[in-house]
Amino acid sequence: MAVGLENLRKDARMQKDSDRQMSSAWLLVYLLPIIVGVISTIIFSVLFIDMFSSIDSIDPYNYSFDSFPVQFTATLTAIGFMGLINVAVSIIFMYILVNRRYTHFKRQKFLYEDIIAAISSLPKPDETEVDVSLSSLERTSREANAEEIDKSAILWSILSAFIPFVQLYVYYFLMNDFYRHEKREDGFWTDTSKTLNTLGVNFSVPRRTEAMPYRNFVLYLILLIVTVGLFGVYWIFVLIKDPNEHFKYHIETENLLISSIESAQT
Repeated sequence: MAVGLENLRKDARMQKDSDRQMSSAWLLVYLLPIIVGVISTIIFSVLFIDMFSSIDSIDPYNYSFDSFPVQFTATLTAIGFMGLINVAVSIIFMYILVNRRYTHFKRQKFLYEDIIAAISSLPKPDETEVDVSLSSLERTSREANAEEIDKSAILWSILSAFIPFVQLYVYYFLMNDFYRHEKREDGFWTDTSKTLNTLGVNFSVPRRTEAMPYRNFVLYLILLIVTVGLFGVYWIFVLIKDPNEHFKYHIETENLLISSIESAQT
């Protein structure tokens, strides 16, 4: 059991390293192209108005047409540079979103295995009842291994930056995968609590203060179109917030699990 407990402690330390909270400041990644577009429109409007209008109604405004190509090129270069920065930041942002899905799901699979191993090593007063509970835990672990497949953060971040509508698919699987993951995990925690209580280890699963809601992709897509993209700000917000809340719950539950097993040993 000491080995199983130590593995759980390692899992908890991995959780602090892998399941990092994301700041809502990343919303600026979505807003940056809009800001660049507005600034570009204003600059080009000023350039053309400056070229074709007069400042003084009496004395004609002498505009140097020779300077226009230079100003136009400089402005276009600056906007292009800002666009490249936006693409780079978008790739980084998408990489972080997909990568934390990958790291969390991978770590969770190890956690399932270590919890099952730790429980299996405990003395079993009632073999039949414990074996049934362990079977349920093992089934959940197998389901996670089969369904929570790895997705390359590098691949999807690059594809989403250069291929239309790929970004929407990334949004879809991030929402859907985390929702299903949490539902499966809730069942696993419940079975873990029942099994440990059967073995005399007092472990009650804490209640989620903010369970991950089901978010309808089709509805979100319609709202995105109807609002001409403005709904995307909220969409990005929930993609950041939902996993953040999920990770916070993990810290609380895993620490409580480790404390319960340590108390039972002493």
